[in-house]
Amino acid sequence: AADKINLIPQDFFAELCEQIIQHLNHKIPGVNTAELCQRIQTSGIEISVGDLAKIANIVSFLFSTAARNNLSTEELVTTLGNAVSTLPKHAVQVIRHVWNEQGKSIGVSEDGRNIATVGQFVDIKWKLGVAMSSDSCRSLKYPYVTVTLKVADPSGQITEKSFEMTIPQFKNFFRQFKEIAAVLETV
Repeated sequence: AADKINLIPQDFFAELCEQIIQHLNHKIPGVNTAELCQRIQTSGIEISVGDLAKIANIVSFLFSTAARNNLSTEELVTTLGNAVSTLPKHAVQVIRHVWNEQGKSIGVSEDGRNIATVGQFVDIKWKLGVAMSSDSCRSLKYPYVTVTLKVADPSGQITEKSFEMTIPQFKNFFRQFKEIAAVLETV
């Protein structure tokens, strides 16, 4: 991972680290590695979303472990120096700076089992479409709903999942959400 970190410009790596700290502080639902990766690629650096997600997981583990062990900035940098001799100098500087500025704000759960094991809803988008025809049928006029869910997994990586539903499926989906809303009203 160190060779991939070396590819990331210091300002993008700092942004990644700050987003990770915000996620660990429950201020944002996750780190949008796809969006950050696209911006890095636009700047001319070749890195995949998968590689950036791995780096985000490593840095997240680093910060959460440092918080759990209540490490000072110097203890964290010394530990990094002893354990990871191949980490780029600019990355160590960014980690030092971000940890020094924001590291102490990370709340540590007394019971490690309280860590979420399910994803967190971020956003939903939908659109209504009509299939007009296909190669096997000239006149379909078949309506459908496309739904895109944006979800942050437990590690904070934001992913999008899209699916299509027929109108009867959508009505069932909607009915179930109304049932959820009704139950929530009683709480």
